[in-house]
Amino acid sequence: MDLVEADRPLVARRQDAADGAKRRQIMDGARAVFLAQGFDAASMGEIARKAGVSKGTLYVYFDSKEALFQAIAHEECAAQAKDIFTLDPADHDVEAVLTRLGRGYVKFLCRPGAMSPLRTVISISERMPDIGRQFYETGPAFGIATLRAYLESQVAAGKLKIDDCEIAAAQFLDSCHATIFRPMLFNAGDVPSEERTNYVVSVAVRTFMAAYRRAG
Repeated sequence: MDLVEADRPLVARRQDAADGAKRRQIMDGARAVFLAQGFDAASMGEIARKAGVSKGTLYVYFDSKEALFQAIAHEECAAQAKDIFTLDPADHDVEAVLTRLGRGYVKFLCRPGAMSPLRTVISISERMPDIGRQFYETGPAFGIATLRAYLESQVAAGKLKIDDCEIAAAQFLDSCHATIFRPMLFNAGDVPSEERTNYVVSVAVRTFMAAYRRAG
């Protein structure tokens, strides 16, 4: 606990903890309802029942179904950023870094239950573009930007030769889930085995390094 937090009254800190637990309870209940019924069919009343709170309490934390779904979508993207896209520019073993990143990215993207929220975002983004935009900016765009920054650091270190690191980053991430992600998105494929994931990522890494490794 830092000094600022320690200086806060105990009652206030306990209230914050209680608020955080209640918010978590609501979001877990809402996630279950959205997964089971989809965004349009889900109601705030059903979400309140599933979360074990009153509708009044629900509206204290989230003033609309859209705000609640947006918070869940943002949390999904933040989890991706925290767990996967932590890249050390001082690590010059580019092949190893890309292999770890690719495997983690595919496992996260194709984990059981991951497609339903993504399909929901896609289905509502035309009439609620803010949700689609936030999901893209805090998820896919963040991943591309983070990898671009790492690649730029390796270009500066003389390890890679890349004219456009943003395009290279996007191409690498797309190639990691080639033949895996889209079949799952359209409910035409299963969660890939670890062997399949490792194989596809290894091809992506080899292709990337063949194109961008600095000679000598």
